[in-house]
Amino acid sequence: MKFFIDTANLDQIREAQELGVLDGVTTNPSLMAKEGITGRDNILKHYVDICNIVDGDVSAEVIATDFDGMVKEGEQLAELHDQIVVKIPMIKEGVRAIKYFSDNEIRTNCTLVFSAGQALLAAKAGATYVSPFIGRLDDISTDGLNLIAEIRLIYDNYGFETEILAASIRHTMHVLECAKIGADVMTGPLSSIEGLLKHPLTDIGLEKFLADYKKGN
Repeated sequence: MKFFIDTANLDQIREAQELGVLDGVTTNPSLMAKEGITGRDNILKHYVDICNIVDGDVSAEVIATDFDGMVKEGEQLAELHDQIVVKIPMIKEGVRAIKYFSDNEIRTNCTLVFSAGQALLAAKAGATYVSPFIGRLDDISTDGLNLIAEIRLIYDNYGFETEILAASIRHTMHVLECAKIGADVMTGPLSSIEGLLKHPLTDIGLEKFLADYKKGN
């Protein structure tokens, strides 16, 4: 399972990279704004800054919602850096754009996916990644993890190469459950990854080891 971090915060990205388990980054206009990154030129520069920190894929989102606009923006984003994956919304014109990019060997991440049918269309169009938002489904009392399982079954039935990128991860249990189901990638806050480190018995055991060592010295 690949670990992506969902942020535009360079310090958090560096921290995740230094941990040694980071495979990539996802971000969006809202996360950029949260870090005070506004204006097209500043946003493009920030994407390059992120690529210079991490070794893996960096999803960069288009703002346009029409086919021509998405193609224009996507091509500009793809030219920024080899690690860029163009993030396209799951709308009709977005599916067209994904097919265009696939035909032109530009990698894509189909975002804002909330149903297995949408994920099937994205895979048919040739998306590199599909991003089902499980946390947002949980917010409206719908089982987001069940959506991951449905997509996994469909993709395995037909041998689709599109990777399932579990998005809107809220906590560590989301990560573990997605790993059990077979999501290819998770993306979430740094806390959801660091949470995997924690166990009280580890803390107790380490404390005892150090106390015993001190007794002998």
